[in-house]
Amino acid sequence: MNIHEYQAKKIIQQYGIRIPKGGVAYTPNEAKRTAAKASRSGPWMLKAQIQSGARQKGYFLEKSAGPRGGIRVLKSRRDILRNAEQMLGSTLVTVQTGPQGKTVGRLYVEEYCKIERIFYAGIAIDRVHSALVLLVAAIKNEDITNIAFNTPEKILKINLDLEGDTKPEQVREVMDFLRLPPKSARSLETFINGMHRVFVDYDASMVEINPVGVMKNGELIALDAKISFDDNALFRHRDIEALKDDYEASERELQASKYKFNYSEFGGSVGCIVNGDGLALAVMDMLRAKGLDTACFLNVKGGVDKDKIASGIKIIMTNPRVEGILIDILGGFLRCNLIADGIIAAASEVGLNVPLVVRFEGTNKEEAKEILAKSKLPIILADSMEDAATKLAAAMEETD
Repeated sequence: MNIHEYQAKKIIQQYGIRIPKGGVAYTPNEAKRTAAKASRSGPWMLKAQIQSGARQKGYFLEKSAGPRGGIRVLKSRRDILRNAEQMLGSTLVTVQTGPQGKTVGRLYVEEYCKIERIFYAGIAIDRVHSALVLLVAAIKNEDITNIAFNTPEKILKINLDLEGDTKPEQVREVMDFLRLPPKSARSLETFINGMHRVFVDYDASMVEINPVGVMKNGELIALDAKISFDDNALFRHRDIEALKDDYEASERELQASKYKFNYSEFGGSVGCIVNGDGLALAVMDMLRAKGLDTACFLNVKGGVDKDKIASGIKIIMTNPRVEGILIDILGGFLRCNLIADGIIAAASEVGLNVPLVVRFEGTNKEEAKEILAKSKLPIILADSMEDAATKLAAAMEETD
């Protein structure tokens, strides 16, 4: 589950992380009043609140919303009013929303902060080492995604303990890597420890501050914030669950959540069905190595029946961006034959008009392969993850 920037900033502020003064607004006049409370003279930041990155580089489908993106620096309250009128109710398109974009229903207005430099900071789960990993990088005008793909050596990775604060030597390592001034040391320690505690206390799957601003006095400030929560742990955090914004979710996301499946959309052309977050990332990396990008992936779980599996597969099959499907299942509690039955049921209902490659490993693997073979459907079977990605790339090339 994801939340909006203003909601994430409210949480991290409670852990000692400094944020700019500001507030959320649902109408142009409310945006103007909020700006006056944030700063008497400006300038101000006006930010479209949709659950997507790259808002600043996005564009609005409606010409009336103006030519600029979803994050704007404004110098007068008159500009706040005019731009809020343009943005509210308009559709913002970013590289993460897909061409359909998302409707802007609220804005975040905050004071403009003068900073000396910026960097990226995030915490995610390192499943290989059973640890939380802190990621930091000096970004300047670079996108962190491009850095991760093209120059990953520019990202510092530090494994953190699941409990306890960051060690002093880890803080020094970050200081040296980013070449921060000594006066930033205490603020950096507070910043990292705050992110760490938010992650653990709220059962997060990701905490991301992009960018972190370094002020003239050396203090750090969160200029943006994003938190993703583990859906399986929301029963422990009813206050967080109450922040869920169904207005933001697509029809496919809502359908997937009904069956307790995790569904995410991206900008590529391949639909993936897996059973595990680690497997999802591995499959996406393998596809990228073959020149393919992911349109969406569905993470199914155990404790389901054939009909639920079929409903999940239909979500992928009916996504108009999908030009090929890869299903990679490591059967354990979730039996491979259930997935096979679900594939057939879904294909029988909505048809199969794109290449579909399936790789099974684990419980009832052979039975599942036999079920698909007897179905006479044009399904391609693979023996490994790399084999699956290779066969899908070839099949999609043939259909071009």
